[in-house]
Amino acid sequence: RDDLVIASKVAGPGNGLTYLRNGPRLTRAHIREACEASLKRLQTDYIDLYQVHWPDRSTNFFGQLGYQTNPEESFTPIEETLEALDELVREGKIRQIGLSNETPWGTMEYLRLAREKGWPRAVSIQNPYNLLNRSFEVGMAEIAHREQAGLLAYSPLAFGMLSGKYLGESWPEKARLTLYERFKRYSNSRGMAATRAYVELARQHGLSPVELALAFVNSRSFVTSNIVGATTMVQLQENIGSASISLDQDALDAIEALHAEFTYPCP
Repeated sequence: RDDLVIASKVAGPGNGLTYLRNGPRLTRAHIREACEASLKRLQTDYIDLYQVHWPDRSTNFFGQLGYQTNPEESFTPIEETLEALDELVREGKIRQIGLSNETPWGTMEYLRLAREKGWPRAVSIQNPYNLLNRSFEVGMAEIAHREQAGLLAYSPLAFGMLSGKYLGESWPEKARLTLYERFKRYSNSRGMAATRAYVELARQHGLSPVELALAFVNSRSFVTSNIVGATTMVQLQENIGSASISLDQDALDAIEALHAEFTYPCP
């Protein structure tokens, strides 16, 4: 067990998760129930990194704009959530805590309460980050850097879009966006156009599109880990191989030029 780093999550009331605990919340009771169930399923005594997935409040994520307050909103205070996690840390059931799909305000509130009350600090933030969605850099990157709460970048290939396999109206059998048509975030017209440009850039530099996309994420100072996914051994080998690729300045400059042209095509 000491050779493994095991991470899991407790879900808040995010989209489509109503089947969890009859509607998941981030209350003390829900967090304890979720953690105990995970320990049982994982057949372990402790979880190394336990992440809070989705805020238990109305906020913007996944590129939403037009933030609106709701005076009648029912939500769990972050203070209750963090105190419940502190109890589990003290009991030895979790070692560290992290956040997922969190905002700058939410992240700093977790950190403020941890500092003031001596509760566990968030050591990581798992949010989307890739060439088609660099919104993390606006408000979160400085927090990740200065607070030592590094980004665990998920969707570094934008649901596989940046591999180029969906270009030309191609929908490979059993590919993620083929199987789950509701995931439209990265398949809009500007996302496709940006992907086409990044694929061409990769080829100009003697790289595969996957290598370029993953090497870029790996190069960011605020990134702690790049969460790759694969369904074949060939894909896994290519993903792992990207860790040894360093993009030269010409490639990085070209990426920035494309980003200026396709600024947040899929926020």
